[in-house]
Amino acid sequence: MAMRRRMLRCALALALTTVVGAAAAAAQAPIPPRPELYKFVTIQAAPGKLPELLALYRQRWPVMASNGDETPILVRHSQGDRWDLLVIYPIGSFTAFYSAERMARREAAGQASGVTNARFQEQLYELIAWHEDVFVWGPPLAELRAYVAGTTVAHLEMMQARAGQHEALTRQRHMESDFNVNRGRPRMLVFTHQEGAAWDVITLDAWKDWRQYGEAQMVSSDVSEAAAKKAGFANADAVGVAMRSLINTHHDTLGTFVTIAPR
Repeated sequence: MAMRRRMLRCALALALTTVVGAAAAAAQAPIPPRPELYKFVTIQAAPGKLPELLALYRQRWPVMASNGDETPILVRHSQGDRWDLLVIYPIGSFTAFYSAERMARREAAGQASGVTNARFQEQLYELIAWHEDVFVWGPPLAELRAYVAGTTVAHLEMMQARAGQHEALTRQRHMESDFNVNRGRPRMLVFTHQEGAAWDVITLDAWKDWRQYGEAQMVSSDVSEAAAKKAGFANADAVGVAMRSLINTHHDTLGTFVTIAPR
């Protein structure tokens, strides 16, 4: 019994050391700038209405392409969280997006199409069971466009940070991105909360196809260990431990990018 207690204490001490070391590393890692504002809209379609919802977005494409706004990026759910569709709207900044000039151009484009923006919103709500909006800061739009170009699979992670751990969580996500790159996987793009839904940090990693995603899961333990240490973690196990020591909740979703522009 005494031996068992000693072994348990050693195991707990090792786990605590891993958590503390990982948290300390996350606190020291640099945070790249996130100069661009985005609006992430997650949508759960009404039962059986997802095809109609996608068709409605495709019908609206000419208005989206002519109203002066940047066109959105769409991801269709494959497995994971409750939403069926993610729409990423590049905003730039609140000041520019909601300027009188931009709002007037947006309204004129809707009226010219024969379906006003208000009516289009009503049509969306007729097909939606649930939706959630969050404004986040992220990388420059040109970087995001280049990153997803030529990819078909998206992996989204949405997290709520523990109190006082928002900055540390953001740093940890960048460290984990470095860890992924070091072992031959795509880097992650990191987005952080401005206002809206309760997600504090959202990350996106994009893949050429499902084959690439599947093959990337077969990284050897030796490669992962070396990659973790190069990224600033004590070892490969510390990567997940660090993230979970900083969050209250965490949702993962795999999906595919959807093209709504005419081909």
